[in-house]
Amino acid sequence: MGWFLFSVGLVSLCSMVCTVSGIGANWGTQCSHPLPPDSVVKLLKDNGFRRVKLFDADYDALRALGKSGIEVMVGIPNDMLPSMASSVKAAEKWVAKNVSTHITTNYVNIRFVAVGNQHFLETYNVSLLKTTFLALQNVQIALIKAGLSGTVMVTVPLNDDMYESSTGLPSGGDFRADIRDQMLAIVKFLIYNNGVIAVNINPFISLYTDPNFPIEFVFFDKKATPINDSGKTYYNMFDANYDTLVWALDRNGFGNLPITVGEIGWPTGGDQNANIEYAKRFNQGFLTHILGGNGTPMRPGMIDAYLYSLIDEDAKSIDPGSFERHWGIFNCDGSAKYQLNVNFVDRKRCVTKPSTKLDDQQAAPSVGYDCGLADGTSHG
Repeated sequence: MGWFLFSVGLVSLCSMVCTVSGIGANWGTQCSHPLPPDSVVKLLKDNGFRRVKLFDADYDALRALGKSGIEVMVGIPNDMLPSMASSVKAAEKWVAKNVSTHITTNYVNIRFVAVGNQHFLETYNVSLLKTTFLALQNVQIALIKAGLSGTVMVTVPLNDDMYESSTGLPSGGDFRADIRDQMLAIVKFLIYNNGVIAVNINPFISLYTDPNFPIEFVFFDKKATPINDSGKTYYNMFDANYDTLVWALDRNGFGNLPITVGEIGWPTGGDQNANIEYAKRFNQGFLTHILGGNGTPMRPGMIDAYLYSLIDEDAKSIDPGSFERHWGIFNCDGSAKYQLNVNFVDRKRCVTKPSTKLDDQQAAPSVGYDCGLADGTSHG
């Protein structure tokens, strides 16, 4: 495996009417003194996030998201997968309580159900290998029976160690040998049911576990020595990692499966490399890279991703390290750790503010670039 594979207030500076496209945030709830859910939803909205990923179906969090317009991915914890795998009724009960009710009664915009999280980590000793696919099938059946399969999609968030490269380059990508059969069954099912695959990519872990890891390659400012893979050039670990999954899918005949980045971010404490300077540099670089709409060498275009994470979780387990409690852009009390300049562009709307001077030499190219990402639709 190549070494590149493993492992605040957000201020919009737009000169246009701008909203989020492609970027969401993970909302974890393992805080000793959690913010009221309504405050977290306000934090999301005030800072431009229009998508959120929950690790479980927390009732108060979902209720607070009602009528917010925020698109929600709601998760089923791993410890519930065995019951879901063994019983369609259990899946139906969960969907009725945690999806149908919130959509119809609380008007929550639930678009995804995440069946478990990082199931195939080697540290789990393959304990979830036999339950994940069965649980995925039963949850999909439950969504169909509830009449929601046309609007709510299933996904399986997995860690980036589900794939590997035989050459150390993206083009050598394939699914890990010990889980290959399970992965092929999952991706085939997702394609058939219009689902997506979610991958968690955290370059910080590579730096944490390997002191010789080339640090510049985790960032996005092209200071690292680039890697050439059959004519495709890689300047950062994210693109190389993501494209290794693209190659794994292509190699097995599933190149059309949509990919969502379920987790990506940088902690601010608990390790010498977990600091505000690096966190801001990484997250800002990633946002700029993704929102530019260029994608990766193998998959040009917009990439959907969820920053990990919105808020610190001071009650989270510190295995494998204390940095696990410091991934947030915001502290537990909702105060900002650092600023991110986020140029969120709504691909359906491109309307200049009245104050924008289109004859300004700097404004005109900016408007032209941003409007090039939109579809030109006019909204009154």
